[in-house]
Amino acid sequence: QVQLVESGGGLVQAGGSLRLSCAASGRTFTSYVMGWFRQAPGKEREFVGAINWSAGNTNYADSVRGRFTISRDNAKNTVYLQMNSLKPEDTAVYYCAARSGSSVYLREYRYWGQGTQVTVSS
Repeated sequence: QVQLVESGGGLVQAGGSLRLSCAASGRTFTSYVMGWFRQAPGKEREFVGAINWSAGNTNYADSVRGRFTISRDNAKNTVYLQMNSLKPEDTAVYYCAARSGSSVYLREYRYWGQGTQVTVSS
């Protein structure tokens, strides 16, 4: 059974940084793509970025490209979302997700974490 557990959310001032972690368990993820999504109050969930676990290639939404970076640590079975130059509009619940396959451009994911709150104050 796949389990995804996010951590690292919190309150930060605009311009600051946070690093979210997603601890993955339940299987070997080398043939998986790991994604990050976010959902702000009253808005639909939106794609943030994704990483191919084995190849390491990534894809980002235009709204975060150049500010956010996704990486993974194979030894720890953990995926990270480094968020820099945070803006108030980045405030949302951030979710980690997993899907089998190799494309970092597909947006449908099977497994989801419980989410972690990120709040950026102005």
